[in-house]
Amino acid sequence: MLTGKQKRLLRSRAMTEKALINFGKNGLSDTFVKGVADAIEAREMLKISLLPSADETAKEVGAYLEDAIPGLEVAQTIGHSLVVYKEADNEDNRKLSKQVAALAND
Repeated sequence: MLTGKQKRLLRSRAMTEKALINFGKNGLSDTFVKGVADAIEAREMLKISLLPSADETAKEVGAYLEDAIPGLEVAQTIGHSLVVYKEADNEDNRKLSKQVAALAND
């Protein structure tokens, strides 16, 4: 579970990022979940944008991803976008998670 300070760090980092994944009319498919899982393993934090053609809301997509991908947490849901975070399994990809973990001790 992310603390308030950790979420604040992730939100501030996500402000300058463009959405890496666009969610649209194809819905919550296995392909979408696999794409998110692969991307989050490499980057630890993703910004996902919901297109106007999407039938689901950002909160519904976030809840579905939290259930489908173990360890994934939604840091922010605002409008038609959401920011998700998961610590990378591979040590080489853990750059952001070290900063997030340091805030847990404060």
